[in-house]
Amino acid sequence: MKKHVAILGSTGSIGTQALEVISNHPELFELEVLTAKENAELLIEQSIMHRPNHVVIVNEKKYDLVKESLSAYPIKVYTGDEAMEQIVEMDAIQIVLTAVVGFSGLKPTVRAIQSGKDVALANKETLVVAGEFITKIADEYRINIYPVDSEHSAIFQCIVGEELNPIEKIYLTASGGPFRGKTHEFLKNVTKEEALKHPNWFMGNKITIDSATLMNKGLEVIEAKWLFNLQPDQIDVIVHPQSVIHSIVQFEDGSMKAQMGLPDMKLPIQYAFGFPNRIKSDFPRFNFFEYPNLTFEAPDIKNFRNLALAFEALRKGGNAPCILNAANEVTVQAFLDGKLGFTEMSDINEQTLNDVAFIRHPEFDDYINSDHLAREKAKSLIAS
Repeated sequence: MKKHVAILGSTGSIGTQALEVISNHPELFELEVLTAKENAELLIEQSIMHRPNHVVIVNEKKYDLVKESLSAYPIKVYTGDEAMEQIVEMDAIQIVLTAVVGFSGLKPTVRAIQSGKDVALANKETLVVAGEFITKIADEYRINIYPVDSEHSAIFQCIVGEELNPIEKIYLTASGGPFRGKTHEFLKNVTKEEALKHPNWFMGNKITIDSATLMNKGLEVIEAKWLFNLQPDQIDVIVHPQSVIHSIVQFEDGSMKAQMGLPDMKLPIQYAFGFPNRIKSDFPRFNFFEYPNLTFEAPDIKNFRNLALAFEALRKGGNAPCILNAANEVTVQAFLDGKLGFTEMSDINEQTLNDVAFIRHPEFDDYINSDHLAREKAKSLIAS
């Protein structure tokens, strides 16, 4: 039987690649829902090409454009944040790909879980912000969370069949970004254009900047804790510039398993959609002779402070990761808008993490409030 899919954030990098996967396997997948926040033009194009049953354009000012453009097709159109949260509850949906960026992925993911839908999670912030809450309700509603980040998908692939064998440690690999090896003095003068040139991966602006500052790897560290039920000292990061080994699991006997392949997000997307089956693909194959040297090094947490801050927030627990994530979303946007320097992002993130009230055992509303307070604090620090 076909698996019915909802894609939240279809116009982003992950969303567009997910549509490629679905298009390549019409015998396996049926597209139920597409959503976008702002990019109405691409959402319209995708809808005409892929014919979902429902679409949501979150920006209410663009509803009329989408509605009119799709009036000749049997596609129902909705608008607003609440519509995106409600749409995942449809009975026809079996799996929800959460590919929206940032904190905005939290509420629809919660609604999807509570309506009994499996989740293919590309929105790492959901677990960064509220990992304890999300894992609790996932257990309560007996749904599966399939990681889509290449690193977490790699870990997931390595532990399939190893349920009785405890993990000793995992190693999340990082490319090091475009500024690997650069000094603090160099980093102070980095431009937006330079930071958006990732050496190996094609991603949206926010994630690309996070990769350049190593915050993306920091958020992945926090996400890994909740996905795989680990303690902070069981998670390590190694810089692997070739991005061929996507991550590694070390077991109690000392043996290690790694998942390898060319950097291509369509593979982890397809693995999440098709699990437990691997689906035949025509993706480019890895050739060892084109990569005669695979190298590894320690991350530079002195000059790339965001990674150290993420480990600090993880060890502190409570609402600390939520605070850090909110501050980072604000500082990245400020950098993209030309209001903040590259190294100033981690400075503001650190001060916000220290200044916003810490809550050891937050409830769901505490996460919402902490996110708001952290954003306001970061904005005030940027303005000062």
